[in-house]
Amino acid sequence: MIRVVLPTHLWRLANANREIEIQVEGPPTLSSVLDALETRYPMLRGTMRDHVTKERRPFIRFFACGEDFSHEPPEALLPDAVATGAEPLRVVGAIAGG
Repeated sequence: MIRVVLPTHLWRLANANREIEIQVEGPPTLSSVLDALETRYPMLRGTMRDHVTKERRPFIRFFACGEDFSHEPPEALLPDAVATGAEPLRVVGAIAGG
């Protein structure tokens, strides 16, 4: 199981807990985790990445094991600690201000 920690606005939208466990088929990549998350919680489709292009939304970031995976290719493997459930994949809503 892969653990995913969502920001408040997304876990409330999904009517789920802050931390969700997701089963992923095949290699654990950011893309496969988001596919599984959007399949289980269809109301999250389009909130973290574009419906068509699957590109990350500008104010969403992905962190795993203290590393920023937001600009990694979607098919890059996630760390073993995330794949085994020892560490969560964190989805963070970036804050902008001026």
